[in-house]
Amino acid sequence: MKKPVVDFDTCVGCGSCAELCPNVFELRDEKAYVINPDGCATCDCEAAADVCPVEAISMVD
Repeated sequence: MKKPVVDFDTCVGCGSCAELCPNVFELRDEKAYVINPDGCATCDCEAAADVCPVEAISMVD
């Protein structure tokens, strides 16, 4: 299963990913952090990556 990775330099802290997958992402210091990379089994991390306005989230093996 692919896991999400956040590019902190690109992230603008909009919070869309944390709204879609609160068990996977959280906002800290105005940046998104992956708190549970295995949590994508319970939400749609691909959708969180797709909704990111600056494409700061990628899904990797």
